[in-house]
Amino acid sequence: MSKNTFLDQDFQGEDYCNRVFPPGEYDNCTFINCHFSNTDLSNNTFSECQFIDCDMANAVIKDTAFRDVIFKNCKLLGLQFDDCHSFLLSFQFDNCILNYASFYQLKLKKIFFKSCQLLEVDFSECDLSQARFGHCDLNGAVFNRTVLEKADLKTALNYSIDPANNQVKKAKFSLTGIAGLLDKYDISIE
Repeated sequence: MSKNTFLDQDFQGEDYCNRVFPPGEYDNCTFINCHFSNTDLSNNTFSECQFIDCDMANAVIKDTAFRDVIFKNCKLLGLQFDDCHSFLLSFQFDNCILNYASFYQLKLKKIFFKSCQLLEVDFSECDLSQARFGHCDLNGAVFNRTVLEKADLKTALNYSIDPANNQVKKAKFSLTGIAGLLDKYDISIE
């Protein structure tokens, strides 16, 4: 089956919840206020695309390629990013809700999360070298054998990271967030 190609197109206010998303390769396209909740986006390619004010909660993204994609003000609850096509995988998130998402074992060097809610997100065995978590809430996020070398968590909140179980060399943390590195010791810092 040949794929459709969509170049430099804007999609605004589209609702794909009750209809099939047109399969294809999307290059430099913008999706504004579109609804993809529970939509099957499998096997599509998004290159240099932007998703703005979109609801993608529980969308299926099996073998979906995201290359230089920006998500802004999007609801991305429960997305299994570890199911994506990993070749040239690259995205950034600005003011998004990513609760319960999974990035298990992905290589996401230099990824940027800005003002995002990342509750209970799975970053296990993920390479987050030089990642930036600007003003993000990481309550319940799982960091297990995660590479956080040179990552910036100075303004991140509510994280719990065990330095003995994760690579944190030259990572940046704030003094107020230091308790998140000592959680396993069950001590009180006043």
